Amino acid sequence: MYEETRAVAVPGAVLWRAEGGGGVVLPDGCMDLLWADGRLLVAGPDTRPHPAGEVPGGLVAGIRLAPGTAPALLGVPAHVLRDRRAPLADLWSPRQARLLAGRVARHGDPRAGLEELAARLAAEAGPPDPLAAEVTARLRAGATVADLARATGLGPRRLHRRSLDAFGYGPRTLGRVLRLRRALALARSGTPYAEVAWAAGYADQSHLAREVRALAGTTLSAYTAGPAPAGDSAPAGAKRETPQPSGSSTTA
Repeated sequence: MYEETRAVAVPGAVLWRAEGGGGVVLPDGCMDLLWADGRLLVAGPDTRPHPAGEVPGGLVAGIRLAPGTAPALLGVPAHVLRDRRAPLADLWSPRQARLLAGRVARHGDPRAGLEELAARLAAEAGPPDPLAAEVTARLRAGATVADLARATGLGPRRLHRRSLDAFGYGPRTLGRVLRLRRALALARSGTPYAEVAWAAGYADQSHLAREVRALAGTTLSAYTAGPAPAGDSAPAGAKRETPQPSGSSTTA
């Protein structure tokens, strides 16, 4: 069982809860603050599919933070957490992590506690770096790395370094992940694959197939034939869980 809703106190964030395990989490450019069995954890930015059961617990709740916003709240560069699920106690002091977990536990629904915690951390961190939102928006619109460098006034190397800190990987990889999310949503809606490739900005259908295999570890036909992923009504960029097709790969 999986359900999610938009956060109110944290702009661009999504609150979710999952129970029963199973499924696969696909890359989306986001980072999550998780609650599982009384512990707080951080899910870093993904470059490959991860099993949903990677974080043990009968009930797992989370707040999914918009791309590029989590590092300022956590005080940790995103690339340090790439493809990781790390206890908050490994990033901060164990005592501080326990205190924060206790605050979340005082809420009947851990999602409410996570939202309150994220809102407080965001207030302490100050206004988010506008570069992250600009890079994300331009990549979603199909901008190239060269376009980004010109628009932001940053050289390609500096843009890459800033992106590593904000997103966990460079703008080229983030663009691939965001383009994949567009393609999967179109395919799930019944759009023919050739049209999906064109609309999402791939060179051709073969290019689309290679990217789906590389980033999602499956094929479009297997993806669309399976049950609808939990959270398909979520905003673009939100992590979704989908049952892992037979024979799928985790090649990144």
